[in-house]
Amino acid sequence: MNSGTGVDADVDVAIIGAGPAGLTAAYLLTKAGRSVAIIEQDATYVGGISRTVEHEGFRFDIGGHRFFSKSKAVVDLWNEILPDDFIQRPRMSRIYYEGKFYSYPLRAFEALRNLGVLRSVACMASYLRYRVRPVRDVRSFEDWTVNQFGRTLYSIFFKTYTEKVWGMPCDEMSADWAAQRIKGLSLWGAVVDGLKRSLGLNRRPNDGQAVKTLLETFRYPRLGPGMMWEAARDRVLASGRGQIHMGTALERLSADGAAWRLQARSGAGVITIRSDHVISSAPMRDLALRLHPLPQSTMQADRLRYRDFLTVALKIRSADLFPDNWIYIHDSKVKVGRIQNFRSWSPEMVPDQNLACVGLEYFCFEGDDLWTSTDAELVALATREMEILGLCRRDDVEGGFVVRQEKAYPVYDEEYASNVDAMRRELEEKHPTLHLVGRNGMHRYNNQDHAMMTAMLTVENIIAGERIYDTWCVNEDAEYHEEGSEGGDVRIPARARLDADQVAALASVRDVPARVDPARKAA
Repeated sequence: MNSGTGVDADVDVAIIGAGPAGLTAAYLLTKAGRSVAIIEQDATYVGGISRTVEHEGFRFDIGGHRFFSKSKAVVDLWNEILPDDFIQRPRMSRIYYEGKFYSYPLRAFEALRNLGVLRSVACMASYLRYRVRPVRDVRSFEDWTVNQFGRTLYSIFFKTYTEKVWGMPCDEMSADWAAQRIKGLSLWGAVVDGLKRSLGLNRRPNDGQAVKTLLETFRYPRLGPGMMWEAARDRVLASGRGQIHMGTALERLSADGAAWRLQARSGAGVITIRSDHVISSAPMRDLALRLHPLPQSTMQADRLRYRDFLTVALKIRSADLFPDNWIYIHDSKVKVGRIQNFRSWSPEMVPDQNLACVGLEYFCFEGDDLWTSTDAELVALATREMEILGLCRRDDVEGGFVVRQEKAYPVYDEEYASNVDAMRRELEEKHPTLHLVGRNGMHRYNNQDHAMMTAMLTVENIIAGERIYDTWCVNEDAEYHEEGSEGGDVRIPARARLDADQVAALASVRDVPARVDPARKAA
């Protein structure tokens, strides 16, 4: 490609966003000899919602990120980028409900004791009732979850927390979210597993030690998830084929003949990047408004909604408050939805051994009362709610710090699917060299590993010069994400459009397993 007049960077691929998807794409492209330029709106941190924020030596994970994936390709890439800094951590999460704690995953006898015999019987009766006579026209999250668990369990363990997270009634949320996030999670399976755990039947017969399952332990970078993405950034820059523009926001993206012209603004002014391909992890709604000419689907994209959230990190005089990685708060008398204990993620996240550091997560919409509260008001709210929950005394809180996260979760309302589909189809038809990746880029509630996989497949498409993988198949048919073996799945969760010999050759070159579309193979 020849440089154009007024172009600050002339590269093979321009990338919007330095989160897991953007940095995965950049790293793999530079490894393959392609030049890239990334723009990132944050002036300080890479990693997007997977970044680690540091304040006075304390480190905060924005949302909590266990490093677990069933995909061998993703696990291998994690090990390649960050080979020496993973630690193995015990997994512990509980649910707080009506002043009592419930282990998650379920421990049968503990749940029976906490709920009481009458309520436990009511839970099972409700479950059986909906197994025999389920809701037939399943449209909402409430319909799907009631069918799966019964209305009583839904009311106890799903409704309050879910409505806190999404800020909307469960009967207005699409059933797609439940089907995607908790598909395969069986009440009967949870009860059986809970009985085994309660009775100690998950122990090895020869030594009596508990079997270490992925439900009990996970890997984690010792300084938080941002460590992974800082390492990826450094590798991209060290390659000599990558550049990253921090504190730089997209203003306009337009077709420039057979190429693209991207204009972005930083504190130093406007920069222009010219490229053959563009990879975008920007929210679909924002991208649609900055494309030139405006897509016909801009109106649909503009109706896409996002849920924001903020973390209030409190430093508390205590060696440690509780052993959990996080606690889910199913209680309507407080606004907090989840509480993280950063030392339980990694001891190196908390530099003072005499202090505990916890993060209270509040789900909100940008511009609402929570979002616009001052930091001092939020620290006071978090302190008060910790005391209400009985987790600490307010006099023991030594200070706090607030981190705001815009567009943390794409909202799955009743019309989101048709709005996403309209933009996706138009862009695929008109702009085959514009690739959408990641959680917000595809308006799909992808985990970190799913976001990475969409980028990995996009890179394969760019290198091959055609769309051989359908990246929209990633996380489309996922089973319950906390079951299975880490790295045990060698398949690519996407439909290939090559014949068997071509796919095998591509996989051997890129070390990426592939699955052939049977119809294409037969053709």
